[in-house]
Amino acid sequence: MIFSFIFETMNENESKITDFSLRQWAFILMIALLGSLIFWQLKNFIPAFLGAYTLYILIRKWMFILTKKLKGRAALSASLLMIATFIIILLPINGFLRILTSRIFPAIKHSDELWASAESLIHNIEERYGIIILSEQNLRNLGDWGITEMQKVVGATFNGVITVIVMYFILYFMLVEAKTLEKQLYSWLPLKEQSAVHLKKQLNNLVVSNAIGIPLVAFLQSLVALIGYWIAGVDEPLIWFMATCISAMIPILGAALIYVPLGIMLLAQGMTTQGIFLLLFGFIVVGSVDNIFRFWLQEKIGNIHPLITIFGVIIGLNLFGFIGLIFGPILISLFLLLLEIYRKEFNEKRVKDLET
Repeated sequence: MIFSFIFETMNENESKITDFSLRQWAFILMIALLGSLIFWQLKNFIPAFLGAYTLYILIRKWMFILTKKLKGRAALSASLLMIATFIIILLPINGFLRILTSRIFPAIKHSDELWASAESLIHNIEERYGIIILSEQNLRNLGDWGITEMQKVVGATFNGVITVIVMYFILYFMLVEAKTLEKQLYSWLPLKEQSAVHLKKQLNNLVVSNAIGIPLVAFLQSLVALIGYWIAGVDEPLIWFMATCISAMIPILGAALIYVPLGIMLLAQGMTTQGIFLLLFGFIVVGSVDNIFRFWLQEKIGNIHPLITIFGVIIGLNLFGFIGLIFGPILISLFLLLLEIYRKEFNEKRVKDLET
């Protein structure tokens, strides 16, 4: 009786709105469930999709230029660009990472001389100043953590043959059907035209900022570290330069994962002056390069706050592996961007309605 009375008292217009809203939300729920099922089954290919999207954003402009010069032959243009990216980007990265996994990681992880010298150095400091810094076990755990984090960065994202094949398979169709795909995705966005254009522009800027900014800052920091390695007389400085390039992309500790163990090894070998120099050079000079260039470049290219970069990299590595270096910060930035768009699309109108 109560429910029938409520429904009878509703006017016809309200009934239509309610019926429309219920059907709309039911349809949205069905789409969300199917999308979640598809996402769950294809979750292992997420790094491949993100890698393809990153390459697409970076070479999209060249795709249109090359297609125009080749008189509309999109398939040929896409193939040429894919070969170019494989030779210029993937082959060097693969070789780079293989050297690290075969030479650097075992050298650090199984260097008894390194751990013994580190323990001796810390023990002397503790005795001299009467403080406790780290136990032997904690020191080894810290070293193992550093190696684990570096291996996460290296990961299997670009080493997996299947991942690379799927990535280029997706990239091919993205390039060949670029305009159609962008138009379709643009039409699906439940936003006003101005907000949709803003979202697209900001997302592209974020991808470019992270795909170029993070590796570039790590490379610049590693170049400065290479100077320190050369002055200190470190053996095979170019190999350690490569290791620094990877570690520099790890937030918080970064390049210290390389130059600190190297400095301790020099101290253990009796090269006290060189070891102290390398440690001071690392903390003062190399650390300053990271603080200055990383945040400056990220803000200039994509206006990304330093905290977004740091926490984004941490999240991205756990979620996506190597490609998470790029899409971790993007994930946080996209969340904040969607909040901004929501405010413009809905909240401002609500505030105006309340004021009137």
